[in-house]
Amino acid sequence: MTNHVLLAAVSSLVISLLPGGVASAAASPQTITWTPCPEDTTAECGTLKVPIDWDTPGGATVDLAVARRKAAIPGARVGSLVVNPGGPGGSGVDFVVHGSSYFSAELRNRFDIVGFDPRGVGRSHPVVCSAALVRERPHPLIKNQTDMDAWVSFNQRLREDCRARTGPLYDRVSSLDVARDVEALRAALGDDKLTYYGVSHGTLIGQAYAERFPGKVRALALDSNFDHSVNTTSYLSTTATHTAGAFDQFVTWCEATASCALNGKDIRAFWKRLLERADRGELHEPGLPDVPMGAYELVDTAFSGLYNPNWAELAQLLVAIDTGGPYAAASTEKDEEVRVSTPVFCQDFHLPVADYTQYASLLRRQAPRARDMRYSPPALSRIAGCLGQPTPIPNPQHRLRVDATAPILLASSLNDPATGYLWTLSTAEQIGAKARVLTYEGSGHSVYGRSECTMGAIDRYLISQSVPANGVRCPEARPSIMPRRAGANSG
Repeated sequence: MTNHVLLAAVSSLVISLLPGGVASAAASPQTITWTPCPEDTTAECGTLKVPIDWDTPGGATVDLAVARRKAAIPGARVGSLVVNPGGPGGSGVDFVVHGSSYFSAELRNRFDIVGFDPRGVGRSHPVVCSAALVRERPHPLIKNQTDMDAWVSFNQRLREDCRARTGPLYDRVSSLDVARDVEALRAALGDDKLTYYGVSHGTLIGQAYAERFPGKVRALALDSNFDHSVNTTSYLSTTATHTAGAFDQFVTWCEATASCALNGKDIRAFWKRLLERADRGELHEPGLPDVPMGAYELVDTAFSGLYNPNWAELAQLLVAIDTGGPYAAASTEKDEEVRVSTPVFCQDFHLPVADYTQYASLLRRQAPRARDMRYSPPALSRIAGCLGQPTPIPNPQHRLRVDATAPILLASSLNDPATGYLWTLSTAEQIGAKARVLTYEGSGHSVYGRSECTMGAIDRYLISQSVPANGVRCPEARPSIMPRRAGANSG
């Protein structure tokens, strides 16, 4: 899964390690010593020591990097708002230090905005692996049993390499582990109950917290939810449906928008011909004639454009691919080590595929749902990246069991290609009467800041615990009133 963060500017930051890492266990309740952040002294940074294994609290520990911006109006302060920008692999520290304008002025006036790098991420003892080995990663679209065997072998070698480089934390980076860290963070902040905003993979942390610490929930705003009950079949079918719906919206927009580079064309026929050319090996990366572009890469390119969404840029890029026009090439990773987030997803989801026969059957079954897009590229990449994962995993899928909690707000756009609307509805159904769904009748991944309506509803809930009525919907607004995140293929 490719990492993403809440703002495009944040996603390109170079992450540096803070002091800390694995250490001996602490004997007393933890506190945070705040000092000005090196990158921006208007924010405060610190560390929180937590056990690597919460079931063995007397063992080794890890220092979690934390950052905050204090409430702008101290006299109106409600408490702390803990945020997680998703990914997995998004840095909450970077979000607070560099993304201060994401939340409304009202939230920033009333809350200390607190971000943290989850264990194994960013400054919190990141999972590191050999860059040379990562570059040996097989192609995500598996075409035969030999490909599948290659993935199982690669994943085993990568696990062994990452574990050796990272240490015992490697096997303890699930969202359930992080939820227990969040409870320690809440206590260290001095808040009686947790107020939390999590987006995408960050919703899994909020869901796990609600299950484990229901009496400590003040308000959980979960934006663009993962459904933690899916199996391999339902995971592929729902992601296919989400991706197809997002592509439909792109087509509708382009047909109605004169400035779209494909306006006036039969866009679905154009796309179909482009896919057929990719199947025949006739396409290459724009501006890179020596780098072929297969169908998977073409679909993945479209998925990236649906993510924010970046429809105008997507149409221009498809024209460049069709004509062989120029396009800026990305630099190649040459570091000795790289940071990866695959272990987090594979410790949260067990999506087994026995052999290529089953894999091919799964692809055939989800294809009618995916329609023009064929499949969800991130979904195939995640399944391939977790093949051979040892079981049991630390945080296996299950239907949520949330009792005696405060009301929980779940938000989603109707046409999110990554963590789609079906997942938010399913998650709400599992939570039951305490769940409220906020529907944004538009496109793209994440809804906060899409419109005054979505922002206002989430702000009121977080500030005053004002729960929207059942079935509340916010109309689509264009353009978004706030900057959106980068179009990375993640959840």
